[in-house]
Amino acid sequence: MSEPDSFLSHLVELRDRLVRMLVVVIIIFVCLFPWASNLFDLFAHPMMRALPEGTRMLATGVTTPFLIPVKVAMLAAVAIALPYLLYQVWAFVAPGLYLHEKRFILPLVAASTLLFFAGVGFCYFFVFGVVFKFIYSIAPASITVAPDIENYFNFVIGMFLAFGVTFEVPIVVILLVRMGFVTVAKLREIRPYVIVGAFIVAAVVTPPDVLSQVMLAVPILVLYESGIIVAAMISKRKPDQSSASSEA
Repeated sequence: MSEPDSFLSHLVELRDRLVRMLVVVIIIFVCLFPWASNLFDLFAHPMMRALPEGTRMLATGVTTPFLIPVKVAMLAAVAIALPYLLYQVWAFVAPGLYLHEKRFILPLVAASTLLFFAGVGFCYFFVFGVVFKFIYSIAPASITVAPDIENYFNFVIGMFLAFGVTFEVPIVVILLVRMGFVTVAKLREIRPYVIVGAFIVAAVVTPPDVLSQVMLAVPILVLYESGIIVAAMISKRKPDQSSASSEA
């Protein structure tokens, strides 16, 4: 097969896999659509739990009561379909990888996915409960707290992304060491700068309160240390593997 034909065949395969991914997401979304309102109630549960009993959220836009639950259902569909989506990506790139690359990348993709969802779960089940309760506990008695659902949606998605990406720190650390950009000793040496950087990042991506900033900065540091430990284990294993292969 000539090079142009090979390139076209890859494009056709990519198109087919993208279509499959889109179809699966749409099918799941259609199945979830009748429960879009229930999904939003679940999505809003951390906020509602922090508000005074009987308080409801507001929808100031004309179409907002419809669009926001639909967006939540779509995000839920993508989250449910994610294992299949990642499989399609893996099936597309795997034929071009060496065996040792496949052995390294597949666990890395699985671990990064689990870490992302762990960050989202940590934010939903722990951070929101503490932060919302703290914020509204110090609200003046002269105001009525009734958050807008669109603002709440944007805020929550931003926080989910912030914590999900933050929980990828061990993957970044392992990749940097594995690819030879930095050593484990250097990572330990720059630890004071990472501590400062963690709090700066937390201050930028979280609400302007100390509590939520600390609750993001501390996991960053814990995950950074975890990444160093795993990277050190991998670094020790590589010489052993190379020596074993040379002896063989």
